[in-house]
Amino acid sequence: MKSTPRSRAGGAPNPAAPAPVDPAAGPAAEAGGDRTESVAAVGKVFTILAAMGASGARQAGTAIGVAELSQQSGMSRPGVQRLLQTLVALGYVAREPDTEHYRLTMQLFELGAKALESVDLVREADLEMRRIAAATREAIHLGALDDDAIIYIHKIDADYGLRMQSRIGRRNPLHSTAIGKVLLAWTPDDEVREILARVEFRPSTARTLGSAQALLAILPRVREQGYGEDDEEQEEGLRCLAAPIFNRFGNVVAALSVSFPTMRCGANTKTHYVALLREAGQAISARIGYRGAWPGPGAGR
Repeated sequence: MKSTPRSRAGGAPNPAAPAPVDPAAGPAAEAGGDRTESVAAVGKVFTILAAMGASGARQAGTAIGVAELSQQSGMSRPGVQRLLQTLVALGYVAREPDTEHYRLTMQLFELGAKALESVDLVREADLEMRRIAAATREAIHLGALDDDAIIYIHKIDADYGLRMQSRIGRRNPLHSTAIGKVLLAWTPDDEVREILARVEFRPSTARTLGSAQALLAILPRVREQGYGEDDEEQEEGLRCLAAPIFNRFGNVVAALSVSFPTMRCGANTKTHYVALLREAGQAISARIGYRGAWPGPGAGR
């Protein structure tokens, strides 16, 4: 049997000595305690980082002091100071010269960028596309810019026999598709004009836009409303609506669309489908790093 730790003078237990461990608890209890302490420590680190990030978001480049971090995090000043020293040693935080103020470093950005590089757009879009397909039973496409055309990079077929005929890897014109209009609408004007200079405006139907000027004239409306539309411009009897997908830099990298025959278009179909596309576009964009406002009515929702 082990004796209770005593002070040097003998008699009373030494309060600085570790508490005795119950032998019946075994190693599992000790490991469980270590895990709890580790989780708590990690939680404190991210609380500090989040507070520093919020401070930087309010005023770019602003460093924050220990007292303010203590107040925002609910932690003691000595505890905040110890965590900051560790974060400085690891390179995630820098101390301002001759002050007690600290700021985040680019190392966190680099870490986040590596995570974003591993994001697969198709994988992230698939869940939202299947959700829209279940709600509409129509064909859902994910398209991207491919030189002077669009290319379908993912699709989910409609449940109906009468449906749009397409395939992954197929290219379609920019000027006669909802996806094409969306991809162009958020591209700088000089780049759009350069792209359209290579486009041959072949009419697919009587409604197809016939010139670069006609297409350029509608792009501001696409940006304003937050979606693009193909009203029997690519194929007679077929309509299509599309919404943008933004990356972390605020650039449109793809567009999401729903295609449906005019015979299945009711009074509220367009409004309902646009709402579904906007919600899905926002969700996908957020997953790949976009944090900006959303275009069109109800922006920022």
